Amino acid sequence: MPVIGFVSSRALDGSARHAASFSKGLSETGNVEGQNVMVEYHWFSGQNHRLPALMADLVRRRVAVIATPGDPTTLAAKAATATIPIAFGISEDPVRHGLVASLARPGGNATGINFLTAEVLAKRLGLLHELAPKAVRVAVLVNPSNTASTESTLRAVPEAARAIGLQTQVLNASTSREIEAAFATIVNDRADALFVGPDGFFNSRRVQFATLATRYGIPAPMPLAKLSKSGA
Repeated sequence: MPVIGFVSSRALDGSARHAASFSKGLSETGNVEGQNVMVEYHWFSGQNHRLPALMADLVRRRVAVIATPGDPTTLAAKAATATIPIAFGISEDPVRHGLVASLARPGGNATGINFLTAEVLAKRLGLLHELAPKAVRVAVLVNPSNTASTESTLRAVPEAARAIGLQTQVLNASTSREIEAAFATIVNDRADALFVGPDGFFNSRRVQFATLATRYGIPAPMPLAKLSKSGA
């Protein structure tokens, strides 16, 4: 029976619907878990340093497909194999990162969806400014283990902030505990609002973000919807 490796940087807590949607999509194409295909789900909760070892194991066992909803997992899979098919979903340009030759004709062993998250970073900051017009100092939270997303966020957001008269302060978090520590820093440094960078692990911790933002009275809108473009 063919095996699919589903690898996510998200936390399982808060991401059950993604697994359910993936299973539903498989069944709609005639692939039913436990009947004619097996799916191994791996949830890394932001611990992206563990990805290379897992990808090496999946490649060694010659799984049929590696499904990677997220930038770190996709880049780790591509670095591990040039032959096993990779079905990805990323926020960055897959062409720029060498995942595909073009969106129309991906070629190679990878194909998938670009969520276009990076393209709307400045727009999201503008919406935060509208939500909290008196805010001047904005903390920008990024996940340093998600290199591609962090780099694009730190390119786009400070520039967009300067254009509308905002000051930015960069904070890092890769775990739930570090998210809590980031909010404590925001309170201590008296930042006016929080901009949460695009990251799969952050998205899976939306309830935690909402709870902490409410507790401390910090405007911190999370991305709720994604536009997408097929790379197939």
